[in-house]
Amino acid sequence: MLVTGRVPPGTRLALDGRPLRVGPRGDYAFGFGRDHGPEALLTVTPPGGRPEAQRLAVAKREWQVQRLQGLPGAMVTPPPETMARITRERDHLAALRKTDSAEPHFAAGFVWPATGRISGVYGSQRILNGEARAPHVGLDVAVPVGTPLRAAAAGRVLLAMDLYFTGNTVVIDHGFGVQTLYAHLSRLDVTEGEPLASGQGIGLSGATGRVTGPHLHFAMNWFSTAIDPASALPATQG
Repeated sequence: MLVTGRVPPGTRLALDGRPLRVGPRGDYAFGFGRDHGPEALLTVTPPGGRPEAQRLAVAKREWQVQRLQGLPGAMVTPPPETMARITRERDHLAALRKTDSAEPHFAAGFVWPATGRISGVYGSQRILNGEARAPHVGLDVAVPVGTPLRAAAAGRVLLAMDLYFTGNTVVIDHGFGVQTLYAHLSRLDVTEGEPLASGQGIGLSGATGRVTGPHLHFAMNWFSTAIDPASALPATQG
């Protein structure tokens, strides 16, 4: 879940003892991942005041089980000769997720990057070709190959390249550790370092990487924490 808001300028915040960035206007953001415990501690220190502890209840959710068949064997159990590439790409993404830029683009809200049937949800346990794998950490939107995709919010492109599992992939930085990822594209229309407006085109949907059919895999992170993108999107597509 993505949590955003605004406090009086000069307020200091900490989540479970971890200091949070607070913008000049008081904007802040943090997130909870799939396996977070039932409680979190938010410490609020007003300007010139004393720290106040607020206990946040994190609702427990039931997760779906999704079974996918027909994936190429190399995409479920990669051969040894591809592991160096997979490790390199995983490390690169981990480094990008440490980005802590100061412009709170997230504060203007998010739009759906594509419109279509939801074919996969965040948090579901994945069974690939009969083998249990890591939970799904994004939202899948079933769209035909070549569907235009949009930036879910303003920001800056951190990554635009082909990756082993996610195919042609775009990562956008929205500030304060909030990032979105768009996977399996057939065409990339942005370059790394490029500034983007909310709703700006980033490329075309496809079926590259580990897929059973064309769709957009849309994910969201707060630093290294994978959060449910649906928590930040409008209730209805459009």
